[in-house]
Amino acid sequence: MRNINIVFSILLFVVCTSCNSKKSVDDPDQGYELPPEIEQVPFGTTLGLRAPEIELPDVNGETKRLSDLRGKVVLLDFWASWCNPCRRENPHLVDVYDAYNDKTFTAGNGFEIVSVSLDRNETAWREAIRNDKMQWSYQLGDMEGARTQPALDYKIQMIPINFLLDRNGVIIATNLRGGALEEKLESLSDK
Repeated sequence: MRNINIVFSILLFVVCTSCNSKKSVDDPDQGYELPPEIEQVPFGTTLGLRAPEIELPDVNGETKRLSDLRGKVVLLDFWASWCNPCRRENPHLVDVYDAYNDKTFTAGNGFEIVSVSLDRNETAWREAIRNDKMQWSYQLGDMEGARTQPALDYKIQMIPINFLLDRNGVIIATNLRGGALEEKLESLSDK
């Protein structure tokens, strides 16, 4: 009988924890709380680790943080206006953003792109955002180029490079380009 009570208590804890986590994601007035088991996952830049925090100004000078997007699937994309492969990928990112921004996923509710610029020329950065029609609000950059803190934290050696994060900020895929990004998002969608 004691074993049954222990099992029931554990089961009740798991159910309550998942209910509370779900409520936090669905209720915009509440902040998203990491499940306790995720808090134990170390930070890093490889699959299965939590993505390091990013805190940078956007095009309006407002400081934005990567962790503010917890609860959503996030594509963290490092790029620059002078990078031709990056610029060729941007129209595809625009299409993916339009198609998946409001979708529900098994790994999160909604899809967001965080573009971290390695530009040093603010005018060129702003023009590229406008010309490439990159309408998402997380256009971040401090015009420090490759010396920007996120590039150092993520050990960026070349661009473009991206990281796909689940609702908890855990890296679930890297370097998804072209159709590979859509395929991954489709595999995560709640259909």
